[in-house]
Amino acid sequence: MNRRDWLKRGSAVGALTLLGGQTIASTLTEKEIQMFNPRPLTNPAQLNFNENPFGPSARVRKAMTEAFDRGCRYPSSYLDQLIDKIARKEGVTPDHIVIGGGSTEGLKVTGLTYANNGGEIIAARPTFLAMLNYAKQWGGTINWVDLDDTLTHDVDEMEKRITSKTKLIFLCNPNNPTSTLLEKNKLIDFVSSASKKTIVFSDEAYYDFIEEKNYPSMISMVKKGENVIVSRTFSKVYGLAGLRIGYLIAKPEIANRLRRNVVANTNVLAIQAAITAMDDNEFYEFSLKKVKEGKQLMYQTMDQMNLEYLKSNTNFIFFKTGRDIGTFNRQMLQEGVKVGRPFPPYTDWCRISMGTIEEVQMFNKALKKVLG
Repeated sequence: MNRRDWLKRGSAVGALTLLGGQTIASTLTEKEIQMFNPRPLTNPAQLNFNENPFGPSARVRKAMTEAFDRGCRYPSSYLDQLIDKIARKEGVTPDHIVIGGGSTEGLKVTGLTYANNGGEIIAARPTFLAMLNYAKQWGGTINWVDLDDTLTHDVDEMEKRITSKTKLIFLCNPNNPTSTLLEKNKLIDFVSSASKKTIVFSDEAYYDFIEEKNYPSMISMVKKGENVIVSRTFSKVYGLAGLRIGYLIAKPEIANRLRRNVVANTNVLAIQAAITAMDDNEFYEFSLKKVKEGKQLMYQTMDQMNLEYLKSNTNFIFFKTGRDIGTFNRQMLQEGVKVGRPFPPYTDWCRISMGTIEEVQMFNKALKKVLG
């Protein structure tokens, strides 16, 4: 069933039927389906990549369609408009912004720039590995620091590890896969101190999902001229993962150095999609609302089953299965749900991404059958 057929079916009969005859009631109105573009239900449901199950929005799809005629042009002709818009949003000048093909490229570029030929990166374990794996390919070394007892970055230990060999400290905050968030004063103190000794990279891919009021972005440190790099993405809350566009924010001398190593860049349609998405507040708020609803449904099920989990500051939940993750993954796949890969050393924990409410219902049903 393609997306158009699924949309028609969902709006016409108010229910979605999967392979095997399982029927799940649709929770969206016809208008919401048209505006927010939920992905169609599949068997298995893919809840393993932390993707937004909605988008691109109707506004973004229209903007991309209108940009088709620019497909013969190189993206550099249109990049300044996006850079200026991001700079205004973040409160910096355009020379602070580096655009890449998703924030993953920004992570890899940074790893290459600072850790090639033996440079050391201090990083948590487990965390998002894009920068770290790429840096190792270029001769970098990783100084792993295990998470603390709350499965949060142990920044005290990280600071103790800083030596003359340390070229960069990588913080994924909120962390992937644990969804944990550093206490804000501890974060500020650590970044203020560590950035005087080395570069601090703050991966804020999930920043929009933080519910704590006035939680600081480390862009504030960039504005002070500190040795800090912040990454942001259009893949998560904006629902543009397939278009590959993200950005880094750093003081101009750092940004210039990073910009020279950008390879993939992005494309004309992604640029127009990002420009439009930044103004589509209705889709932005809808995405956040649905993530909250999905998490509450999963929390309720996990509470009923007495499963240990971490309250999430992201669009996924990290929970304890009590069994080997490889075995659990296979069992969940048999019930029609793909869940996250292993994250050593937490091999009896699982990362589950938020989906549509219908996909969340599928997960809850499968979880009860596998672990019930």
